[in-house]
Amino acid sequence: MGADVSKRTFTGADRVRFRRQVSRGTEAIARMLTEGLFTDQGRPPEPLLGMEVELNLVDAAMQPALANAAVLDTIADPDFQTELAQFNIEINVAPRPLSGDEMVGLEQQLRASLNSADARAAAKDTHLVMTGMLPTLRPEHLTHDAISANPRYGILNEQIFAARGEDITIEIAGVELPSAHQLEQLHLTCDTIVPEAACTSLQLHLRLAPEDFAAHWNAAQAIAGVQVGIAGNSPFFAGTALWHESRIPVFEQATDTRPLELKNQGVRPRVWFGERWITTIFDLFEENTRYFPALLPVCSDDDPLDILDSGQIPLLDELRLHNGTVYRWNRPVYDVVDGQAHLRVENRVLPAGPTVIDTMANAAFYYGLLRGLVDQERPVWSQMSFDAAAENLHAGAREGFAAQLYWPKVGWVRPDELTLRKLLPIADAGLTAFGVSRKARSRYLSVIEGRCQSRQSGSEWQRRAVAAREAAGDDRDVALAGMLADYVTLMHEGEPAHTWPL
Repeated sequence: MGADVSKRTFTGADRVRFRRQVSRGTEAIARMLTEGLFTDQGRPPEPLLGMEVELNLVDAAMQPALANAAVLDTIADPDFQTELAQFNIEINVAPRPLSGDEMVGLEQQLRASLNSADARAAAKDTHLVMTGMLPTLRPEHLTHDAISANPRYGILNEQIFAARGEDITIEIAGVELPSAHQLEQLHLTCDTIVPEAACTSLQLHLRLAPEDFAAHWNAAQAIAGVQVGIAGNSPFFAGTALWHESRIPVFEQATDTRPLELKNQGVRPRVWFGERWITTIFDLFEENTRYFPALLPVCSDDDPLDILDSGQIPLLDELRLHNGTVYRWNRPVYDVVDGQAHLRVENRVLPAGPTVIDTMANAAFYYGLLRGLVDQERPVWSQMSFDAAAENLHAGAREGFAAQLYWPKVGWVRPDELTLRKLLPIADAGLTAFGVSRKARSRYLSVIEGRCQSRQSGSEWQRRAVAAREAAGDDRDVALAGMLADYVTLMHEGEPAHTWPL
């Protein structure tokens, strides 16, 4: 979740200074864009696939295991890192070329890393689970005791509640389970941001030349509803059957710094889809600076404009820290490596899991569709309103394959039908343009095709499995734990979720 933060109290002077530093960092971005100081400016970089996968920890009874520190010590691999809650860890996959058979190699590497980590975690009576939301999480797990030891997380929790001034209320109306005859409702009040940690995701990075950023971000926004509609894997939270991709509303509400009065005034939420198509990456950094107060106002002594004047590239610590606390579903990232500045778009829409091959298929579909849409003569985002893209995200997250999404020249269509009829060929063309081999394209896009034909995502499988167990007499807690045990077995067997039996 970003850089470590150790300071526990902040003064008004800290906030004023931080605001100034972020503003000067934004000025530095503008100047660097104008002066061509990004290493990729005018010469797009080699396409690289970068990935972060958040994981859950469970015990033998499939209950959340508050054991990430012990598990990380046992795994002893720097690619695995802590996350907000003690029942989470994250694996960061080093970037590699998005060409040839590299995706197949990455799949093998990721599978080997997870298998090794799970075997080591077993020594602590703990197992790793790739799922968008851990089905067995209950309200009693969402306490201060569940927050990881890293001071950053405790401070972030304090600052969000200080800004909000009251407990967080999460209210979500669910979607009927198969054979059910009523909607389930969640009404949960919580005095921590641990519900945010329940939302475990797949984060995909793509490094871009500055002049190419806006087109790729706009395309990523346009396809967000399709992504969650065909790849949902988060149907249960706090014992309740909610949306097919419940991460979306839970994360939006769990990280909301606004009390009701500010919501009524139209103040922008911290978890934000956005409000317009952009023409440059500067639009996003400027919005973050203009609209959002600091949550973690930790300042360095560096003046970014003075650093630019000296002929060096600034780290922009404050801007990057601030940017990390504005939770866009497609986030702009500024980074400096070996003294060279570059930009990335970070896609945060997708859930983790269910399997490694599902994860790789979701990544391939995203990268291919993104490139394919950007390469089209008439951009898709010029043919639809931004509001339609935002509505698609929530419709796809809520209804899954049953959602009705808007798509230009098609009208209202289910995400599976849209994918099969229109988007798979575009994704294949995009992956071809990236130089991805026929073998890799076929391997991963065939998973997307099979999922859409069978209309079985991880979420669909979880919902049907729980409904079947309840029909056989299990209560909800027993059904969820039993379903999760079967899920973990199938996850390790590694076949894509659309082939899983019930």
